[in-house]
Amino acid sequence: MTADVRSALSELGLALPPVSPPKGAYLPAVRSGTLVFVSGQVPMVDGEVTTIGKVGADISPERAKELCRQCALAALAAVDSVVGLDRLVRVVKVVGFVASAPGFTGQATVVNGASELFGELFGDAGRHARSAVGVAELPLGAPVEVEVVVEIAG
Repeated sequence: MTADVRSALSELGLALPPVSPPKGAYLPAVRSGTLVFVSGQVPMVDGEVTTIGKVGADISPERAKELCRQCALAALAAVDSVVGLDRLVRVVKVVGFVASAPGFTGQATVVNGASELFGELFGDAGRHARSAVGVAELPLGAPVEVEVVVEIAG
């Protein structure tokens, strides 16, 4: 991990979590050329989902935004486990899924939790293309899921 990212994490009071073990037949992250594709990350600690429910009913948008930030940090841990975070050149794409209560339309604001963290850590290299999608259900009852694609130094 570069000193800049290490300092930024420390200043934010954050540390990379352990990579959560997959709950299915997939890998947490896969490198293909200069890209790393990170599988969808749900809010987990010690391999267990920390929060379940629907945003806009059981979970406030503010709390869901915090959970997206947690998912983004887990995505960076997955990148680190495959290639080392010091090789990250830029965040290319973020897709955020929000388990939404009927009528909830604030998915973009919720997924900002991930996007804002990448900006805080990587500056312009953290700015990315993005989709924020409302869904009926997510795996394990999670309220949010974030997947990421990053570019790494060859």
